[in-house]
Amino acid sequence: MAQIRKYLLISICTVLAGPLAAQRFFPDDPLWREPPPINVEKARAREINDYFDFFQSTFFPPDKKEIEHHQPGPSEAVNTLGEVPDSAWFTNRIGARSMSIEELVRGPGVDHAPATDKNWIVVSAKNEGVTPGLVVRDSANRKYFLKFDPKSNPDMATASDVVAAKFYYALGYNAPENYIVYFRREQLSLSEKSTFKDAMGHKRPMTARDIDDILAKLPRGRDGRYRGMASFTIPGDLLGPFRYTGTRSDDPNDIVAHENRRDLRGLYVFCAWLNHTDAKSINSMDSLVEENGVRFVKHYLLDFGDLMGSDSDEPKDVIRGHEYVFQVKPIVAQLATFGFYAPAWMRADFPHIPAIGNFDYRTFDPEQWHSNYQNTAFELRTPGDTYWAAKKVMAFGDDAIRAILKTGQYEDGRAVEWAARCLIERRNRIGRAFFHDVLPLDHFAVRDGKLVFDDLAVKYGFEGARSYSVQWVAFDNGTSRRTPIAGAESFDVPPSPEPYLAAVIQANDPRKTVTVYLRGEQVVGIDRSW
Repeated sequence: MAQIRKYLLISICTVLAGPLAAQRFFPDDPLWREPPPINVEKARAREINDYFDFFQSTFFPPDKKEIEHHQPGPSEAVNTLGEVPDSAWFTNRIGARSMSIEELVRGPGVDHAPATDKNWIVVSAKNEGVTPGLVVRDSANRKYFLKFDPKSNPDMATASDVVAAKFYYALGYNAPENYIVYFRREQLSLSEKSTFKDAMGHKRPMTARDIDDILAKLPRGRDGRYRGMASFTIPGDLLGPFRYTGTRSDDPNDIVAHENRRDLRGLYVFCAWLNHTDAKSINSMDSLVEENGVRFVKHYLLDFGDLMGSDSDEPKDVIRGHEYVFQVKPIVAQLATFGFYAPAWMRADFPHIPAIGNFDYRTFDPEQWHSNYQNTAFELRTPGDTYWAAKKVMAFGDDAIRAILKTGQYEDGRAVEWAARCLIERRNRIGRAFFHDVLPLDHFAVRDGKLVFDDLAVKYGFEGARSYSVQWVAFDNGTSRRTPIAGAESFDVPPSPEPYLAAVIQANDPRKTVTVYLRGEQVVGIDRSW
């Protein structure tokens, strides 16, 4: 096991030079898939208290000094190209390969929609809050979590949950299959084992009156049917949420601290784009699954009812996405100005589209966006993390964005157009901001003896055409020693006494460089500085 852990660390982490390993690149680099997981026979189920999570993240983050001084360590769980390999956390999809509209619309799957040939059996329910929930089983004995919209905003929360699962799946994360469903009261039945949890958290046998009380809080269509979002149960043995810090002590495959994972640090950008302000531990799930005869822990994102302008049970407050729930500076500013301090977002004018809630792009600043409260992985993000994520956001074309939004089945035709406009504009702001933080050269290859690449800022129109300088060095893979090659200052690949070459590329800012490593004509590594 120790040897496997060492191999994973050497192959996946970005910092491979120096005392960690004398050899920089291995024959299988760049690694696009983590090695097969170690079998996990048992893992403990756990719960995370929402209030404890809030207080720890807000006042006692484990990397408080790094956050305060913004000096995060290097990102991990990446290959030698700076990309995230496929794993139990993440699978390369959009941005790494082309995805058709049909694949984007399909998302995590469309094969497990609840059967409607017989009544749904209500297994359990809760009647807490404005939007209560039901757990049901269909005629195939498949289990679903049913969520609903508030009366004031039909379609808002249910559509958010459905479209978010498709966006996050395309971005590379594990997400549940979520479906828009329509049903009538007579389609819901009880069994002797059905249970009900009241507002105080007390359980008791469920009655037909409990169902009636829940449905009374929900909007109904003109045809008398109720609308819901049915989330197909995640496969495997559910273990409870994962944390955005540390590792699971009972998972031998979980060896990279979560706050250092590029796929969790970069998640900040995706949440900012979609205005997913409630990305926190309790809106995640670990599950012990079995694939190819091996049991391992798989990590999911879920509960997306707060996407865009929705806050699940009501339209999102205008402060969401701009300030933390608890933040001293804006409170002091309000007191010091006797309430006259009003930032631009406070003066934002939202169109009245109940199905979308309060969602905008005009006051959106990708670098200043905030989730509801501090998320350590988000706070430790580096320009490398945000660049990695911005590339994936920019990979969504306008038509793809509209197609995914349409799966929310909004009744108000204005909803898709406004949400699409916001996401397209927010996408472009993300690309402009995070491509500027680095030298955004990508898609490196050797063609006809030349090193070629795309400048993504130029490609997407954020920068005008620019010139680049390059210096080639012979790279000793055993010692990481670099020897400049005299006269090698064009993009023609020069001869070298070493099997490895490196090209150090700059543009107009000397702080921003990209170093590209070649083994023959294969690109095996990329380093970025900013």
